Amino acid sequence: MVHFGNGWDNILGEEFSKDYYLKLREFLKTEYSRHTVYPGMYNIFNAFKLTDYNDVKAVIIGQDPYHGEGQAHGLAFSVPDGVEIPPSLKNIFSELKSDLGIPLPESGNLTRWAKSGVLLLNAVLTVRAGMAGSHRGKGWETLTNRAIQALNDREKPVVFLLWGNFAKEKIPLITGKQHLILTAPHPSPLSAYYGFFGCKHFSQCNEFLSQNGIEEINW
Repeated sequence: MVHFGNGWDNILGEEFSKDYYLKLREFLKTEYSRHTVYPGMYNIFNAFKLTDYNDVKAVIIGQDPYHGEGQAHGLAFSVPDGVEIPPSLKNIFSELKSDLGIPLPESGNLTRWAKSGVLLLNAVLTVRAGMAGSHRGKGWETLTNRAIQALNDREKPVVFLLWGNFAKEKIPLITGKQHLILTAPHPSPLSAYYGFFGCKHFSQCNEFLSQNGIEEINW
C-alpha cells in the first residue's frame, strides 16, 4: 500500500485498491524488473510526499519524468543536485529572474519549491530510460487527474500554472471559481519564445495568493 504520511493519504488512499491501479502496479513490476525505469521506485511519489494536500498553494504540471540517467527524482521539471540543469528548467529560471529578479540558481533541484507549497506534478509518474512517453496510458493519468480534481474541490484557492498544450488539457478538471489558472507555452527551447518568456506567472501567482490571505511562495 502506498503511504505518503500526510493529507494525500485520505485523498488518494482508495485509488490504490482500484482495478486501474492494480493493473498499473503489475505493469510497473514488470518494467522495473526488465528495464531501467525512472525515477527510482522510492522516488515515484515525491511530489505528494513533499507537498501535503493541505499545503498546496500552486500546481505546476509536467508530462512525464526526465528519461535520462540521474535526472528524474519525482518532481516535475526538477533534477537532483549536481545534475546539469535541463533546457526547459533553464528557461523557467530565466523567466523567474526576469519576473522577480531572483538570481539564476546553481542547482536544478526544486525540492525547496515543493516544501514551499508548489506541487510539482507530472501527469505520468514513471518512464522507461530513453523512451519519453513510454508509460503514458497505463493508469497514471487517472491517479494524477484525481489529485487535480481533489485540489479543485478544495475551498482554499490554488494557482494552476499550465505550461504547454498538454498541461492545458487539464483545464476542464479545474472548475472552482476560487482558483487561478495561468497558461503559457511550454518553457522548452522550441516554444519558450512564443509567450513563456514574459508571462510573469511567478509574480501573478504570488499576487493572487497575497490577495487571498495566503503566504507567498518563496520562489
